[in-house]
Amino acid sequence: MTTSTAITDGRSLVVFPAIENERLHKLIDVASPMRVFNTDDANEALALIGNADAFFGKITPTLLAQATKLRWIQSPTASLEHYLFPELIEHSCLLTNMRGLFSDVIADHVLGIVLCFARNLHTYLRRQWKSEWAPVGGEAERSTFSMGPAITSTIDRSHQHLSDCALGVVGAGEIGREILRRAAAFGMTLLAVDPVCRQVPGVLEDVWPTNRLNDLLAASDYVVIAAPHTPETFKLFRSAQFAQMKRTSVLINIGRGAIVDLADITEALQNGVIAGAGLDVFEVEPLPSEHPLWQMQNVIITPHVAAASPHIAERHLATLLENVRRFVAGEPLLNVVDKQKWF
Repeated sequence: MTTSTAITDGRSLVVFPAIENERLHKLIDVASPMRVFNTDDANEALALIGNADAFFGKITPTLLAQATKLRWIQSPTASLEHYLFPELIEHSCLLTNMRGLFSDVIADHVLGIVLCFARNLHTYLRRQWKSEWAPVGGEAERSTFSMGPAITSTIDRSHQHLSDCALGVVGAGEIGREILRRAAAFGMTLLAVDPVCRQVPGVLEDVWPTNRLNDLLAASDYVVIAAPHTPETFKLFRSAQFAQMKRTSVLINIGRGAIVDLADITEALQNGVIAGAGLDVFEVEPLPSEHPLWQMQNVIITPHVAAASPHIAERHLATLLENVRRFVAGEPLLNVVDKQKWF
């Protein structure tokens, strides 16, 4: 069913697939005097988009080919690898996405993984299930009450002090910058590479260009992938990149699964090329139940939930409403995408 505001100035926004009434009513209010058409019918969307100025939802080549006045498309997602297609990239319309909604919660997820590896929390959880009292490093190494911690034991050496560690971020966008801010609070040495960003004010004054990726890999104890999936980042991490990393380092991927070759990281972990991995995204999702990564004690797997938060839906709506308000008012839009670069 189509819902619209009253016809006033002739401009229109097509929403397809349709959104529920609660969001729709707020959208109609902020869009006025622009008309809002909300439909689940593909044929109706095709008829409506011919005169539409703006679009929110899932654009397709068929829909775009029918549009004659389209000036703006709002993607419902932050990632664009499944959204872009050649005709959209070449089209004159502005494209905006939903980046910036997830930065803090994903950064929390990353630091949670870092803390697990630094303090062996994932190992202790597994031992707890077996009622096993066994410090990493061996109980025999524990200091006695009579002597105190007079020497640095194997237990001590098996638990990291984060301020002794370097964290390198691949992709200093909204998410990467927030990861760096949180890591700074732990006193970690910070490194980052990015194709555009050159500093994170007050946190990291020298973000390297991407051609220094190998320098970052060699210097980092934790390497965090926070980059989007683009033609440049597709399978960016393969055996050659793992070989550049410290044998004691951990790879964390909360970016996109396609950035890391699944077979190569599995082999690198099996052969001790790197010490561990915290993976939220995978080249194949869901990760098959028979995949060897599931059984590796040095791997933390989360099922693509790094962005999960009770605040995301409200932020998503707020971004949509603000961009619609700006479009109607003729103001610059938030989150404009370089379609050629996919971000």
